[in-house]
Amino acid sequence: MVASGLLALLSLGFLAGGGLLLWADSKKDDQGYISTGTERFSTDTSALVTENLDLDLDGAESLVDDGVYGKVRVTAESDEGKPVFVGIARTSDVSDYLRGSSHDVITDVEFSPFHADYDTRAGRTPAAPGERKIWAATAQGDGEQVLTWDVRDGDWSVVVMNADGSAGVKAAISAGASLGFLDEAGKISLTTGFVLLILAGGLLFVGARPRHDAPLGDPGQATVAVA
Repeated sequence: MVASGLLALLSLGFLAGGGLLLWADSKKDDQGYISTGTERFSTDTSALVTENLDLDLDGAESLVDDGVYGKVRVTAESDEGKPVFVGIARTSDVSDYLRGSSHDVITDVEFSPFHADYDTRAGRTPAAPGERKIWAATAQGDGEQVLTWDVRDGDWSVVVMNADGSAGVKAAISAGASLGFLDEAGKISLTTGFVLLILAGGLLFVGARPRHDAPLGDPGQATVAVA
């Protein structure tokens, strides 16, 4: 009975997880991305920087093709018509590039209603970001710029700036992720949940069956062995 109960609880976890994964998969846009809404970020400094994005793939990325673990998409457009720059690089490289320069680190974002918290660092105006060779992926220019990047192992930061590095970054930004494994993972999780639920039901049925003990002999009769 205890084993069947544990299996039932475990199956509910797999069923709930599978349902959540399939629900998330259904929210993809036409290009296969699950995205945030477009929100307006503003700073008087020279850069908007995300906190460290710690992606630990345990070295498995060297065994598979690019994009297997998904893609990240960041879209940005200046509110003031300036050329905008979007880039992603190792967090350590971003820190080196912006050390001593004015920038805001985005520490928290809430969406209902939208609100962003920043950790502001004062300093000089940095060199134009496009001049640096640190970026794993970039997009820059007039109008809406779209950066796409294959997820890789490591510590990463996303940076949004004016293309010339000048202070006063005001941009409409959205972010999204393409996770190709959601549908498959959801189906596997649901299947596992159903199998565990069937096993739990089987154990419960076996445990609930009445036991038929062998009838005892008449205590008044004795068995006599014949030589």
